[in-house]
Amino acid sequence: MSLGPVPYDKTSSQALLADMLRIRRLEEAAAEWYGAGKIRGYLHLYIGEEAVAAGAMPCFHEGDDVVATYREHGHALMRGVPMNAIMAEMFGKALGCSRGRGGSMHLFDAGRRFFGGNAIVGGGLPLAVGLALAAQLQHEARVVACFFGEGAVAEGAFHESMNLAALWKLPVLFCCENNLYAMGTALARSESQTDLCVKAESYQVPALRADGMDVVSVRETTQQALARMRAGGGPAFVEYRTYRFRAHSMFDPELYRDRKEVEAWKERGPIHTFSARLKAEGKLTEEEFLALDARAMAEVAAAVAFADAAPFEPVSELGRDVVAQEEP
Repeated sequence: MSLGPVPYDKTSSQALLADMLRIRRLEEAAAEWYGAGKIRGYLHLYIGEEAVAAGAMPCFHEGDDVVATYREHGHALMRGVPMNAIMAEMFGKALGCSRGRGGSMHLFDAGRRFFGGNAIVGGGLPLAVGLALAAQLQHEARVVACFFGEGAVAEGAFHESMNLAALWKLPVLFCCENNLYAMGTALARSESQTDLCVKAESYQVPALRADGMDVVSVRETTQQALARMRAGGGPAFVEYRTYRFRAHSMFDPELYRDRKEVEAWKERGPIHTFSARLKAEGKLTEEEFLALDARAMAEVAAAVAFADAAPFEPVSELGRDVVAQEEP
């Protein structure tokens, strides 16, 4: 696939590359420390899909709401959740963004209007509709971004949410990260209609497609959808066609994909293809690339050190927000 020129200046282009590198190095470290037993529970890596979060998330305003899936580390990072807080959460520490109670699948930061991290497939969709309805009733000009995978399109919550958002003209941007496999099931084996935009359009919701392996396509398509929405156009749907290079989760033996298919998608990896384009256009040197990568790795190393040294929540506090507490 031939990609066109990058329509951004050197500084903006390198910033997009730096964001993808930060996500990639964070995810690699998460895998490493999961293997070391420091991170427990389920862990779903975003490696290969970095262009979606890096390209889409900066398009949203500070006052907008974001709802994500359980593969949300990159979204949280791009929303401004500090890497220290993300890593500490995965380590189960009290200084994590959810006080160590949520772990990998439940990153949350109300101050940054990042409302999860949701372990239930499709579970974030009705939440996003509720947030958008609240914004509409309160006459607040904000958009709700709802990220989910193509597997969620098979859930009833998807259809209910699309219907209500369209019926009430709610400002929800439905962001479908289509990585072609719902856990271990290929899209064509579970859906009779594999054109996801057709499903959205059946509810009279405008639908756009983006190359999820190209950060430029992601950014431009997201901005196009948001421009119409912010003008009062109601909901919109964007399909980001992407691919995860790693298994569904760290427990997944990955017996359902041909290795040749994985390697073919890796050739389209968002980081090395984008950096190659920047080098060809004179917007990046190898030395600059290495410097960006070194900064990302240094940030990750600092986050790991912070998380490892952070305390666990005291046992005396474990009942807080779980059971009713008597007033002193």
